[in-house]
Amino acid sequence: MRYITKTDLRIVARNSGILMIGIGIMCLIPLIFDLIYFEFDIISFVTPGAISIILGFFCMFYFEDVENKKIRLKHGMIISSFAWLWASIIGGIVFTLATNIPLLDGVFESMSALTGTGITMFENVEILPHSLLFFRAFEQWIGGLGVVVMVIGVLTKPGSVSSKLYQSEARDERIKPSIKTTLEKTLQIYVIYTVAGIILYLLAGMPVFDSICNTLHIVSTGGMGIKNANMGFYHDDVIYFISIILMILGATSFLVHYKVIKTRGKSLINDLQFKIIITVIAGVTLMLYLVSNIYPMDLLFTVVSAITTTGASVADPLTMASWPSFVIICLMCLMLTGGSNGSTVGAIKLVRMITYFKGIYRHIREILSPEGRIVPVKLHGHPIPEKSIAQAGNFITLYMMFIMFTWALFCLFGYDPFRSLFAAMTLQGNNGLELGIINHTLHPVLKLVSLFDMWTGRIEIYPVLITLRAGFEIFKR
Repeated sequence: MRYITKTDLRIVARNSGILMIGIGIMCLIPLIFDLIYFEFDIISFVTPGAISIILGFFCMFYFEDVENKKIRLKHGMIISSFAWLWASIIGGIVFTLATNIPLLDGVFESMSALTGTGITMFENVEILPHSLLFFRAFEQWIGGLGVVVMVIGVLTKPGSVSSKLYQSEARDERIKPSIKTTLEKTLQIYVIYTVAGIILYLLAGMPVFDSICNTLHIVSTGGMGIKNANMGFYHDDVIYFISIILMILGATSFLVHYKVIKTRGKSLINDLQFKIIITVIAGVTLMLYLVSNIYPMDLLFTVVSAITTTGASVADPLTMASWPSFVIICLMCLMLTGGSNGSTVGAIKLVRMITYFKGIYRHIREILSPEGRIVPVKLHGHPIPEKSIAQAGNFITLYMMFIMFTWALFCLFGYDPFRSLFAAMTLQGNNGLELGIINHTLHPVLKLVSLFDMWTGRIEIYPVLITLRAGFEIFKR
């Protein structure tokens, strides 16, 4: 049976054109800093940007006949998968043109920034031009909300296209009945927190450029800093504390943020996912402090960075690698979990973990209960559909399978098993905390696998699998 027709491909191509235009525009924004700092590396940004914009307009006009065709979820998922990959390739070309690094490393850098993973291929980021440092931070900021979400929020009209593309990025929460309005409100909240972060960093004594770039990569839970020592460069507990607040805000659902003012803060206090995040941060930090001699602020910062999948650090990778194994294992568990659904975080996310464990507990109660009794499963007082429990279990199983495959491959290439497992988790969860094995010296095969992990991790696996299945069907013809 054929699941993908020529019409499907034309619908995908036409709607991908909109996203390609948005991605091209993204490449032109850093020219502001290129001109401010008299770096005049215009070609590195204009060339990839122009390619993307021109091809985008071509797709829109050449496939104009399917403009009014109904877009389905399968189309949205294929478009979403392509958009993230295309954005990474175009961004990778920018890095390659600007620094002459290999294209694979450039695409890795771009994918790492966009997906909020935050692992860099550059040995020394402090020698990079200001425009390129801003571009990395801007990619993280765009990717934090979502490449597709950001573009459709700005460039598209309300309707089924916005709705299906929104769903394709594993989002279902709505601030307003309209998806378009939801996206606009989400973007407003995101911009407000970004401006607030810049102001707070400035008040803490951070330079203007640093304040802008650090806010972009922290509030988006991206973690790819502009200093070789990441946030540890500043040696300032006030800056660390501001970063912790921004990371937690980024890891909290935008729906909860929207309701804060209306409920006078009650929505935040009553949100189960937020309460779990705060409780886990406090409990794990205290526990690890009691079993280690790590500086408390370093420990708190790293715990927050792990559960929010930010990956920003105050301790360098080799220092972290020397921490007690128990501490590293606890960080790995936090990296698996992630923060709230409907936020900027990666990993499995708390709502799936809660649903999954409630399903297990329900099964235990049903065995203990009188025969025939049905035990309901509820979240926030509302019943959880059986389908949602099954989907949570399926996703977690698939997620762990990807980690196991990457872990085995790193071990095959001779890396330490413990650090390899940490690397596999940080890649699949778009985390970025690292123990010193993922860098420009990585074998090309492992770089490609890492790219795939970051890509699938950010859009939650299924869109990529659906795209690959569609591609296989086309190739089979």
